Amino acid sequence: MARADAGPDFIEALARGLDVIRAFRPREPVMSLAAVAGETGLARPTARRMLLTLANLGYVRAVDGGFELTARVLDLGMTYVLSRSLWEVARPHMEALVAQTHESSSIAQLDGSDIIYVARVAVPKIVALVVTIGTRFPAMQTSLGKVLLAALPLEEAERVLAEPSRSGITPRYQPDAAHRAAELRDVRARGWSLTDEELAPGIRSIAAPLRDGSGRVIASLNVNTHAAETPVERLTGEYLPLLLHAASAISADWAAYQSAPQVTAPVARS
Repeated sequence: MARADAGPDFIEALARGLDVIRAFRPREPVMSLAAVAGETGLARPTARRMLLTLANLGYVRAVDGGFELTARVLDLGMTYVLSRSLWEVARPHMEALVAQTHESSSIAQLDGSDIIYVARVAVPKIVALVVTIGTRFPAMQTSLGKVLLAALPLEEAERVLAEPSRSGITPRYQPDAAHRAAELRDVRARGWSLTDEELAPGIRSIAAPLRDGSGRVIASLNVNTHAAETPVERLTGEYLPLLLHAASAISADWAAYQSAPQVTAPVARS
């Protein structure tokens, strides 16, 4: 069925293909044809053609029990990350931050009511939740997400949070609207955020905003620790100044990158 709000230039087949990719849920790597059809609302023959087309392009593959995504799907997200060059700008600062704290650091952006990780420098530690590029978590229960939500007008933040999470995670902390508003006001006022085992047991982190040359928040940067190893006092007293310095340096470098002339190499003519 065509989307009611689609314009004359809307390509329904492309939208359906993306719906099929998004149908694959966290921690459920293999889906049957019937499950994909049910998740997307497509007729089974249509879902089958979509899956076979995506398989031909290398984005899914047929396995026992149905279909699964391939690693090539990551190209879609990495194209976005690399096209913005934020990773190249941030990487040396993140590596220095990790060397100073001996803790993992990540960058995330807002996607609906979730955050999605777009860059990460990790240290080998056992944590409750595995994080890789493309991982998504509910925004309000993460330090990264609180920073991003605090950058929005309160009404817009509430509208965003009303969207269902696609993370597959049920967080421990479930604040009501009044508590959300108070927390986001505090984050906005002090310029950084803290979460203490709100998403899952053992996860404690701080985050700060990354800004472009106009001062707009474009992403957030964190230091993530294990609650059993790192008390809040060390996180805020020792690691926070290092995090704020790194975030400021990344923001300055990003602003400089944006303002620099972008030179395109000439095409060689034969």
